[in-house]
Amino acid sequence: MTTRWCGWREATERALYGPDGFFVTPDGPGPAGHFRTSVHASPLFAGAVARLLEQVDAALGHPDGLALVDVGAGRGELLTGVLARVPEALAARLVPYAVERAPRPAGVEQRVRWSDRVPRGVRGLLFANEWLDNVPVDVAETGEDGVPRYVEVCEDGTERPGAEVDGADAAWLARWWPIAGEPGARAEIGRPRDLAWAAAAGELAEGLAVAVDYAHERGARPPLGTLTGFRGGREVRPVPNGTCDLTCHVALDACRGPGAVLLPQRDALRALGVSGARPPLELASRDPVGYVRALAAAGEAAELTAPGGLGAFTWLAQPVRAELPPALRVTGPGAPGPGAGGAG
Repeated sequence: MTTRWCGWREATERALYGPDGFFVTPDGPGPAGHFRTSVHASPLFAGAVARLLEQVDAALGHPDGLALVDVGAGRGELLTGVLARVPEALAARLVPYAVERAPRPAGVEQRVRWSDRVPRGVRGLLFANEWLDNVPVDVAETGEDGVPRYVEVCEDGTERPGAEVDGADAAWLARWWPIAGEPGARAEIGRPRDLAWAAAAGELAEGLAVAVDYAHERGARPPLGTLTGFRGGREVRPVPNGTCDLTCHVALDACRGPGAVLLPQRDALRALGVSGARPPLELASRDPVGYVRALAAAGEAAELTAPGGLGAFTWLAQPVRAELPPALRVTGPGAPGPGAGGAG
């Protein structure tokens, strides 16, 4: 049989989303069966998103038909959690959308509109938790001559150097992840993610778009890239044959549009009421059951905000013809500045 070589972007697209792809197999366990996200770690995460949705609702003047768009919805876990936590009056006006390339799973509320496309022209909150890291990208590696070339891969994961990176991809590398002149340096060319994010956020008529992912910024990019695989809860060698997740961290600073902010998940969640503080000991004698519950919640909050764990995720908050909600208004390094945003 002839070995088929192609770039990582094409190989990842086929492995994750092609026929019998890793994410679209209807009888598979879904993302929760292979890696742990904030959504799966604790219902506190859905509670924080529900509070953010309330702030977006207030900023938009409490419109009829407020949208909650979950991009990369998996099996609908986040939407289910948020719907259970929003106030009744808001729930009555809420229109939930799940955007996912996998078929609609059993058990998801019928009111949830399931589609593989972001709805156009809605007002509300678009939330993409660990979606961009699964938007396929090409990988580049600099040769001994100092020239970045596409990395080609075959189905067993073997790699070889391909053609020189050129055109818009070369311009993106030069601007956002310069590796020319550094033999052996690798980069994931994030331009498709910039475009995917701009397209998703651009479908909102008004509101807020939020992307949450492991990320890095220009000036601190990992020298060998971050491409890896996950299967059954363990990190594995990335092999594009449909048997594992293929993921790499996101250059969210390149995705950022005008008015957007970047902030650590731990800061965003704390601003939305997720605290890892232990309950007072006096509660144990006054309300033992309440103390145990509060202690468990504090432990879950601590996991969500841990600096070396889930708290290290980055939130990209992009307002669309609206003000940023109070919880996400920041100053300092995460605030928007000159040169932010765009596909480059």
